[in-house]
Amino acid sequence: MSNTFVAVAYDDMFKAQEVRLRLLQMQKEYLIDLEDAVVAVRDEKGKVKLHQIHDLTTAGALSGGFWGLLIGLIFMNPLLGLAAGAASGALSGALADIGINDDFMKKLASELKPGTSVLFVLVKHFTPDKVLAELEGAGGRLLKTSLSHEDETRLQAVLDAAKPQSTVDTVPNLAKPA
Repeated sequence: MSNTFVAVAYDDMFKAQEVRLRLLQMQKEYLIDLEDAVVAVRDEKGKVKLHQIHDLTTAGALSGGFWGLLIGLIFMNPLLGLAAGAASGALSGALADIGINDDFMKKLASELKPGTSVLFVLVKHFTPDKVLAELEGAGGRLLKTSLSHEDETRLQAVLDAAKPQSTVDTVPNLAKPA
């Protein structure tokens, strides 16, 4: 089964992060299975910063530190092994790239005006009707997708739709007029 790619631009720097949090909540509810979800923010100075969902540098440092400590214990120098392992693990984690290509995301985000954000999502599987209902009225403009033209139009319509306001049922006034 192929993954689905979607990139949505937002007119402020925080909306993409907000929508990604909604997607992560849906993932906890098993409505969507995300391969990758990255927020790219173009700050007021025009610099693009990627906010990855997976922190590979930290994970690499922890893994490398563990193996370095273990090897250091074998050779009677655990501190040197820990330091060398953590450094090499952090370096390999920083150089690793899983999911969506970083250069592609930076290039696309740099084409937007400063003070905006983009949400890049790579989806393995999702329940379309429930996910679309959750995203209704989220706003944003589709930049790129791997969806069909029909599905792309449907998704943009959902993003543009106004979320229906909840109505509070009022209890009729049963008091008799005086």
